[in-house]
Amino acid sequence: MAAVLAKGTTILENAAKEPEVVDLVHYLKAMGAQIEGEGTSVITIEGVDELRPASHAIVADRIEAGTLLIAGAITGGAVTVEDCVPEHLEALTDKMQECGFDITTGETSIAVAECDGWTGTDITTSPYPGFPTDLQAQFMALMTQAEGTSVITEGIFENRFMHVQELVRLGADITPMSQVAVVRGQRGGLSGAQVMATDLRASASLVLAGLAAAGETIVNRIYHLDRGYEKLEVKLRELGARIERRAA
Repeated sequence: MAAVLAKGTTILENAAKEPEVVDLVHYLKAMGAQIEGEGTSVITIEGVDELRPASHAIVADRIEAGTLLIAGAITGGAVTVEDCVPEHLEALTDKMQECGFDITTGETSIAVAECDGWTGTDITTSPYPGFPTDLQAQFMALMTQAEGTSVITEGIFENRFMHVQELVRLGADITPMSQVAVVRGQRGGLSGAQVMATDLRASASLVLAGLAAAGETIVNRIYHLDRGYEKLEVKLRELGARIERRAA
């Protein structure tokens, strides 16, 4: 964004390839920016004197879409997420199919069918198009209900297993080891408890685990959740979840 109005040529190396970056470039191009290489690791920008107004529809949030898919999956329910981009979530849907879930994709939709049981699988987070680090915590919650053992490796961020301790409070059997967590799944093995959100995606994982847990789960510090989800509890309630937001 700084480079589009800078004089001369700017080259960004080791650039992120995520769809959100590509979407931003498309908008800047519509405003008159001169950019090449979006979606690759090298982006080249030729500075221009000014940008012009333009209209743009923001790309669908693949992380929210993935979270809603996992919400359906972890409860054994059926959920269809519309107005999304299925190819942006192939790393997730491929792994869900590996677990035994029936996934159907349309041009702008993804559906997960009802499922009585699923098996564990291993994931390693990596830059796009690899498995998203922002779905690691939610997928870990799903694996707590799987048959067998799953190994989850965090390849992007350090110290991104803070949700493990809170999932354990709900009854999950997880052993964290630096950048690796071993999850021993047990369907119906979670029980409601008071837990604390430590970051944005961790809070989403606790909400998902709470959907699958017996009894009442209270997730505190949900201001983390609101950083990345708009009225998530309303959307989940519309899907049939018994969930409500309480005043602090």
